[in-house]
Amino acid sequence: MYENHRHGRRVEKRQAARRETPRVATVLSALMLLLGCGDHVLADAGKATAMGWVDAHRDEVTRMSRRLWDLAEVAFQEHASTKLLADWLAEGGFAVQRGVADMPTAWVATYGRGKPVITLLAEYDALPGLSQQARPEPVPRVEGAPGHGCGHNLLGTASAAAGLALAAAIDGKKLPGTIKVYGTPAEEGGAGKVYMVRAGLFDDVDAVLTWHPSTANHASANSNLAVKRARFQFRGLSAHAAGAPHQGHSALDAVELMNIGVNFMREHVVSDARIHYVITDGGRRPNVVPDFAEVWYYARAPKMAVAQQIFERLQEIAGAAALMTRTKMKMVDETGTYEILPNRPLAELFDANLRAIGAPPFDAADQAFAAAIGTKLVADGVLESLPTPALRMAVDPIRTQRSMGSTDVGDVSWIVPTGELRIAANANAAPGHSWCFVATAGSAIGDKATITAAKVLAATAVDLMTQPDRLAEARNAFENATASFTYKCGIPADAEPPKKLD
Repeated sequence: MYENHRHGRRVEKRQAARRETPRVATVLSALMLLLGCGDHVLADAGKATAMGWVDAHRDEVTRMSRRLWDLAEVAFQEHASTKLLADWLAEGGFAVQRGVADMPTAWVATYGRGKPVITLLAEYDALPGLSQQARPEPVPRVEGAPGHGCGHNLLGTASAAAGLALAAAIDGKKLPGTIKVYGTPAEEGGAGKVYMVRAGLFDDVDAVLTWHPSTANHASANSNLAVKRARFQFRGLSAHAAGAPHQGHSALDAVELMNIGVNFMREHVVSDARIHYVITDGGRRPNVVPDFAEVWYYARAPKMAVAQQIFERLQEIAGAAALMTRTKMKMVDETGTYEILPNRPLAELFDANLRAIGAPPFDAADQAFAAAIGTKLVADGVLESLPTPALRMAVDPIRTQRSMGSTDVGDVSWIVPTGELRIAANANAAPGHSWCFVATAGSAIGDKATITAAKVLAATAVDLMTQPDRLAEARNAFENATASFTYKCGIPADAEPPKKLD
């Protein structure tokens, strides 16, 4: 159950859907047995059809990923990227609803009918300032332009490709249920999925499957960090910095005093907390006392409640800085995203399918490309030694340790059972959000990761659509974990999605 100003009726709707899903699953299972095709037989047939679609359309999938890589559009500005993916699904027979949740670059593509409803998440936003050629050394394509430093061109393409593969399986093998692909903008700081949660777009979904490019191959049963984001704006009084500084009240002084206070606070927060900031506006000229300044903060912690506590302390420090400088402070609350709620049954399904399909088949040329990246990172002091192998080809055990990043997938995971997969698409030990990831995401390394991810996503969705017991296990794990939980949206009730982040 969760709270939001628009969601009172949706709580009852979701609870009714949860009660109905096991009954629908039981009927489907009985029908399949009466027809002489057990769950596993239908699952195998559906997987074979889906895998066949991916193999037959390999070049098309690769071209889509490379085109997204070329576009490299940042959060809430992914107009060409979103059209590319949504049009691809529409051409494949999906009914596409565009501009959902008041976001022009968000969409929902639907194929099939009835229960269960399985959703795949597609992301496609790039990061500012990370333009990079597909070369194992830092060489921008366009100086200062965006680049896919988190591999979202691969992520969006593989999820859409898996959806199209599942549509082929639904048609060819008469699989029960509905597949939905959600185009989710602005994962990088914009929390597009949270706006979609707030709009109730996950209310009828039975399970969500997602993936992310990584440096390793594994299913995830781990959590990450919740995050709160806001801008702190200070307004003072301008004056001549030399002729009459005593007549001015410096907004920049307030920002700097706030930052000093927060930096002293770091010793007194939980060890896994992370606090970052950038000064987005510090004045225009040194000879003018700044009457306006702004600092943008992220506060992260293993639990949303802890992140909120840290955030409240940031507000107190900001208020104190305003008092010290005789300025006025305004906090612009932006977004907050929850930590991921892991779902072990979904992780086990992902693990089984990943092991059956295998890690991406990187060849000697791919390993050499990644090794050259590693050599450059060692030379630059980023890594102490060259990792071996340069690209991971093993399938690791299900990962359970906490990730130190944050994602808006977290909010989705507290609303509906959510499983996450990781596929190697970056050089071993190379940092994300860097030129390295942009380089591999635009290379044969990224292509092979995309194909593998599409197959594993599709195979896992087939399992959930044809084996009601597996879906029930995921739902039971989710219900047990959220029995005493109340979801509170981290976006202010009256906040509209921004048109861009800057």
